[in-house]
Amino acid sequence: MQPDDTDRRILRHWLAEPDLPRADLASRAGVTTATLWRRLERLREGGVIRAERAVIDWRRLGYEVEVSLRFTLDKTNPRAFDEFLDQAREVPEVVGIETFLGRVDVRLNVIARDMAHWQEIYRARILTLPHISDIEALMLVSTIKETEALPL
Repeated sequence: MQPDDTDRRILRHWLAEPDLPRADLASRAGVTTATLWRRLERLREGGVIRAERAVIDWRRLGYEVEVSLRFTLDKTNPRAFDEFLDQAREVPEVVGIETFLGRVDVRLNVIARDMAHWQEIYRARILTLPHISDIEALMLVSTIKETEALPL
């Protein structure tokens, strides 16, 4: 399904103010509430809208440390990727997993309450992951831009 200009206008307003009541969203997008509902349903069915979710500020829950870990895996084992990813998914503090082509194979985004908690996670859960050839850790200092908005 290919969204049209009206769909993009709806999505643009929705991304700008996700908590906006549907009637207000319809008004801002220049459509009726019934049209809005039909179009949102069509966008869901077409896979454009994959989910509606809560965005949680981890820092407000006491997680002050965020680290991006870049892994190069020992690829002499044909199951290295699968075994690494299966075990990485089981680490509760891992909030993001991405795979790459290139020098870096996998990136994990990990959160911790403080540096002591980070050390505990790193030693007990990260270093025990299988097939690690090399690790690079990048500690987040500040987030300059963070958005889920698209150039619609």
